[in-house]
Order: sequence, then C-alpha cells, then structure tokens
Amino acid sequence: MNVLAFDIETVPDVELGRRLYDLDGLDDAAVAQAMFSKQRAIKGSDFLPAPQQRIVAISLVLRTRDGLKIFSLGDEQSQERELVQRFFDGLERYTPVLVSWNGSGFDLPVLNYRALRHGIDAHHYWEVGESDRDFRYNNYLSRYHWRHIDVMDVLSGYGASGRASLDLAAQLVGLPGKLGIGGAEVWPAYRRGELGAIRDYCETDVLNTYLIYLRFQLVRGELDAATYQNEIAVVEAKLAQSDRPHLQQYLNLWKTSRHAG
Repeated sequence: MNVLAFDIETVPDVELGRRLYDLDGLDDAAVAQAMFSKQRAIKGSDFLPAPQQRIVAISLVLRTRDGLKIFSLGDEQSQERELVQRFFDGLERYTPVLVSWNGSGFDLPVLNYRALRHGIDAHHYWEVGESDRDFRYNNYLSRYHWRHIDVMDVLSGYGASGRASLDLAAQLVGLPGKLGIGGAEVWPAYRRGELGAIRDYCETDVLNTYLIYLRFQLVRGELDAATYQNEIAVVEAKLAQSDRPHLQQYLNLWKTSRHAG
C-alpha cells in the first residue's frame, strides 16, 4: 500500500478579501490586516476560515515499493492551481493512504475549497463507492475510515480536549519537532519573498507527521518491531543522501535527540 503524508502552508486570499470587504485600492498587506481584524472581531483570533486561505506550499512524504521521496509540489514559481491539481493527480495515480496532522480540521478543508475555487478535477478523492466498490467502506471522506489517517484526530480519541500540537507530539517520541520559520510567520515570510524557507519548513513538518505515523502503525500493530525499524532506516538513509540543508539539520537533530534519550 502506498502512503502519502502531506502538509500545506497558506496565506490570506487577499483577492477574495478585497471582494468580501470592498477593499479595492488597498495593497495586499492592508487587505490581509483587514481580514485578520474582522476575523479577530468575530472569533477572537486572527486565524482565518478555510475558504479565506490560499495555498502556497504542499509538501509530501511518499512511500511506495520503489522507495521514499520527500519533496514539495511544483517550484517557487508555481501557481496555486498547479499545486492543488498535482496533489489530487497524485491521489489518482497512487491511491495512497493519506496521512496528516489535523488534516481533517484544516488541510483537507482548505484543499477542498481551493479545488472548488479553481474547478479542479478531484473525482478520485471524492469517490465513496459509487464507481469503485473498494471505496464504499474505506474512502478519503469518512472520519472513521483508514484511507485518510489524521493522526492527531485519531490519537485524541476524536475529541478536542485530547488534541496535541505537531511539535509536542513529535518531541514526545524523540523527533526534532518544528524547525524553521513557524506557522505564524508564514505570511510575513511570504511577503518578504521567502517561499523557499516556507517550503523547507513545510517539508520538516511533513517529516514529523510521517514519522509519528510510523510510530502509530507500530502501536496499532500494523508494523512489527523489525519492519518499523526498517522503515525508520529508510527515512534516515534518504535524509543522509540529501544535500538540502534543512533535511540535514533535521537528521542531525533527530540523531541528537535519540542519543540523549
């Protein structure tokens, strides 16, 4: 079975904000600030609802019988439509088990709305058994099926009180946790033109997610101890082969944390 862990990074959809709040003539920074202010007045938080988020990075760990890949879709010049289309094309090609951290609460709703925004074909994702019987009792949409595993949601017992941040869960099991700019800094970094740093940050997040997933599969009994250690070794080898600084940093911190433990 192919496995695809994923994570997204987003910024305010200022084009939508201009239309929603009649803000023609204001620059992107001012429109975003207005969006944050209105959301804060409604909810007490700057965190924008899913339809007001625009995707600027999608990072993946793809595990197939051919090996393991750690990458971000497209490049720094790719438009959002391309990123979202390529994500759903990947589901069509590999029919993977999707793995996320809070994917049910954030990443997938945002992807749903952005696919709607761009009119993107995502029929494989929306399949519930009408065309493919294999999806009737195991599809991407049901919260309690295993074709999409939101590890945070499952570990919390599907309740808000038990939820943990990705950083906390990663450090709990001896992983480096959050590296780089941090989620709250994505919009300022994007405004500074630092999309490369955003993509790097997203890749380390998805590494944390994938490695927590492997530990969960061990606890769940889907992997025995030997297979689990082999999968960990595959990730280590992939990181060791990489010449990308953020992946080397992740590997070094991971080794240090395990040695300390």
